[in-house]
Amino acid sequence: MSNAAASNSPVDPAEEVKVTRNDEEGRYEARIGDTRAGVAVFHRGRGVISFTHTEVDPAFEGQGVGGELARAALDDVREQGLLVHPYCPFIRTWINRNPDYADLVDPKWHLPEGAE
Repeated sequence: MSNAAASNSPVDPAEEVKVTRNDEEGRYEARIGDTRAGVAVFHRGRGVISFTHTEVDPAFEGQGVGGELARAALDDVREQGLLVHPYCPFIRTWINRNPDYADLVDPKWHLPEGAE
């Protein structure tokens, strides 16, 4: 799976953001060239994928890498026919800002009490 940065993305259009799913490590990885620019950590369950943490390397913050990572990961989740439990605040906020992805959130899921 690969996602090129969109033309309106702050990432240098000469650099392609490639997102791959690493099932062994339980994460989606965003790379620019040979450099890992970010990760979205997940746990899989029966018909569900729970995103628990997203991190972008400080050298790539503010350049749209996190958004590309979220979009590619969620597109892959959709292709697999899974639902999402967005425990990760970044993924949860990204979905809220991109309502075309709201249907991926498991309707039975709720944020645990005391979580942000």
